[in-house]
Amino acid sequence: MTGNSKTYSQKPSEINRRWILIDASSASLGRVATTIASYLTGKYKTTFTPHTDNGDYVVVINAAKTVVTGAKETGKIYYRHSGFPGGISDATVAEVREKFPERLIENAVKGMIPKNKLASDRMAR
Repeated sequence: MTGNSKTYSQKPSEINRRWILIDASSASLGRVATTIASYLTGKYKTTFTPHTDNGDYVVVINAAKTVVTGAKETGKIYYRHSGFPGGISDATVAEVREKFPERLIENAVKGMIPKNKLASDRMAR
């Protein structure tokens, strides 16, 4: 090991963000979500620092045309709860795609980014 190697820590003033446009109809849901998560966290950059939000801005188009494989269109179920007793609701991928197609991608990406203080910054609308 050389004597001058030091761990690089990016400062907030050195952050350089780009705008990325992603077409969600180009690949399956999981493939698109991993690409988006990589851009949001900034892990592909050589200046990546875990405790600093240095990710890029991501804009996704054609969310309604997202491709899911197998029987996920009717078999995969998304659950949400209102907080009241008996307030659980469920919806299949087809139902979510019809009403709120952006939620398919949001839920997939949210599961792929680290669960820490930076998560809310990265998933800002």
